[in-house]
Amino acid sequence: MNDFFDAVRCFLLDYLPKQRCLSENTIRSYKQTLNLFVSYLRNEKGVASVELTFSRINRDAILGFLTWLESVRKCSASTRNQRLMALRSFLEFAGQMDCTQMALYLSACNIPSKESYGRIVEFLTEPSLAALLQQPDPSKPKDLRNLVFMILMYDTAARCSELLDMKVCDLRLDAKHPIAYLHGKGRKTRTVPLLSKTVQHCRQYLHKFHPTANDHSEAPLFFTVIHGTQQKMSHDTVAAFLTKYGSMARRICPEVPDHIHPHMMRHTRAMHLYQSGMPMVLLSQYLGHAQVETTMIYAHADTEMKRAAIQKADAVRRSKPVPTEIWADNEEMILKLSGLR
Repeated sequence: MNDFFDAVRCFLLDYLPKQRCLSENTIRSYKQTLNLFVSYLRNEKGVASVELTFSRINRDAILGFLTWLESVRKCSASTRNQRLMALRSFLEFAGQMDCTQMALYLSACNIPSKESYGRIVEFLTEPSLAALLQQPDPSKPKDLRNLVFMILMYDTAARCSELLDMKVCDLRLDAKHPIAYLHGKGRKTRTVPLLSKTVQHCRQYLHKFHPTANDHSEAPLFFTVIHGTQQKMSHDTVAAFLTKYGSMARRICPEVPDHIHPHMMRHTRAMHLYQSGMPMVLLSQYLGHAQVETTMIYAHADTEMKRAAIQKADAVRRSKPVPTEIWADNEEMILKLSGLR
């Protein structure tokens, strides 16, 4: 293995999980970036993997990769910036391992990020959310599981990975104020309050799927059974049933988006809380964001929604014909209004 792939292996298998304590999803994102970079060099620049060393990488190669992401893969400016940040992190790590690579890291730092003109936040309106939650049939075990998963995801505004990582012991339903423990990015744990209706749904679910479990059980809260063995439910399973229920809900509520993805439930709860008046700092803590600036996307999205509504209303107003004055071409009326009659 050459110097480049040695650094990749240490970066992905040791540095990110053990030193920076990043989540599996975050590490997967770094891995995807490096895979894309290797694919670009191989397919677009003819650099075979066996020939790929740090000596084959320079500022132009990184710039070419970023251009390729936008022009060929049709990535947004935001995604392009995320890939650049991932490459910078990797090159900084490589520079710490071998100081001769620090110049490459510095050259990557001099590549500016592109301005992203507002991030689109996809979320469900209250009618479309209600239509979605009406689709599972609680009398069927899998539908009950899926319903409780969606309710808990919305109530807690959890990331899909956080809910999939929950264990039975992470629910505290018998506490004076019922809560759930969510284990988020950077292995940080946050406490989220649960609504009384959510608690009722969770009790029903536990009675059905974890009848013998106690408050200390380490069993996965949500699971699938494969070859007779319980396994933690996967992200693909969640995406599949959301797509299914979304398609069903769209028949009764046209507002339901064409594509419902797991993170949309988190966005939906965040937007509803923001629009209900929750302070930005409190919302940021509720979502487990490290910086309040990350949470500001919901304020920007809400502002853009209001702007669009105003523009639509203004367009309707402008499209209406200007009413004709009742005195136009009426000499008698003009004389009366002017006091001459």
